[in-house]
Amino acid sequence: MRFLQSELAQEAGAFLARHEVPEEQPVGAVTRLLFNPNGNSAWFMSVMQIVNMCTLLGILLTGAALIREHEHGTIEHLLVMPLTALDIMLAKVWANVLVILVGATLALLLVVHGILGAPIAGSVPLFVLGLAVYLFALTALGILLATIARTMPQFGLLSIPVFLVLYMLSGANTPLDSMPEILQRIMLVSPTTHFVAFSQSLIFRGAGIGILWPQVLATGVIGLAAFLAALARFRQTVSLSRL
Repeated sequence: MRFLQSELAQEAGAFLARHEVPEEQPVGAVTRLLFNPNGNSAWFMSVMQIVNMCTLLGILLTGAALIREHEHGTIEHLLVMPLTALDIMLAKVWANVLVILVGATLALLLVVHGILGAPIAGSVPLFVLGLAVYLFALTALGILLATIARTMPQFGLLSIPVFLVLYMLSGANTPLDSMPEILQRIMLVSPTTHFVAFSQSLIFRGAGIGILWPQVLATGVIGLAAFLAALARFRQTVSLSRL
């Protein structure tokens, strides 16, 4: 912003000098905060922390549940039942999605809006819908990582860098436009990038489904790809366990 102010002042000064107008510059840059007039950082950071916690819990809870099944031997109990790998995966996904969804919705309404006073310009049901799609992608990713790791320590070490990349480069901490262009393109394969844009546009700007459907669709497509990859890996794991 200071750079823009300096450039505007220099251009205005050069223009006025050519026309021999007094040095008083009638043009100046004024900063106006449309969606956060008081510059309250708690409004922005509280919403981004909900995204942060949902990202972390979505990966860890589902992956840890599957890893514990292997460590405690209870996965064999499931294998003797008339259940397919798809049934087991869907059970892990929807159970953890439901828990995180309820907690995140309560945090948004009671803490962010109720205690911190951050306004919610958009539709809360639409936010819940977008969050459900996002959590589907994260839980699928958590299962995929759990099929790669063999123990909880391995899963923890594997999930930490994945979480850091998803969150730190998604635009939640720093604007995505300030990153290198090649990095912006790479991060388009991350569901967190699309959900951060979705949540910021909905909560702060009041955008509707007519504007936000590309983010919801992109998150769902990425989640479906992660789910299919996790299902293929999990079927392979189940087949080896039955041998």
